[in-house]
Amino acid sequence: MLLFEDTVLFDEGKKRFVDFNLPGTELKLWEQFFPRSESDYYYRKFISDTPWAQYRRKMYDKIVPDPRLTAWYGKNGNEWTPELVAIKSKVEAVAGVLFDGVLLNYYRDGNDSVSWHSDNLPASGKATPIASVTFGEKRVFKVRHKTRKDIQQLNIPLTHGSLLLMGETMQLYYEHHIPKTAMKISSRINLTFRMIE
Repeated sequence: MLLFEDTVLFDEGKKRFVDFNLPGTELKLWEQFFPRSESDYYYRKFISDTPWAQYRRKMYDKIVPDPRLTAWYGKNGNEWTPELVAIKSKVEAVAGVLFDGVLLNYYRDGNDSVSWHSDNLPASGKATPIASVTFGEKRVFKVRHKTRKDIQQLNIPLTHGSLLLMGETMQLYYEHHIPKTAMKISSRINLTFRMIE
């Protein structure tokens, strides 16, 4: 039984690479970076074995729960698992950098989301690349420039087994967002590999 109905996407020869050629940064997408069998395995494994937590944050003078579950692996977090090490190794070979942390996000259904934001810089203050891997339901990843209205907003479908690589200056000039959807959809696991040190 197939977990997700991306039958065309996972036919041999249907892999797709897109370089979005954004001004001031790099943004690249590899669909089917992980084959279906691996993607299905990782999806099930992370849902069942990850110590998910729902954190709370201040928003508009209120303390509210994050609209998704998360888990951190790396410094001051959980120990790396063999699965995460294997994924990290494959991602690093393409990214050309060594990551030392990964944030896992669990979007349980269409109600889970993340608002417009740019990711924080590492403790060093130096901008670094971030690699985003998706297992599970397709969700739209929106990207917009922080100040330039002449650069068109992107709506990128992130599919089961895909890799999105955000260049080192992406967080300086752009922000991104996973919106809620009223569609009845399944869950999505997202791994964002980062450089903390």
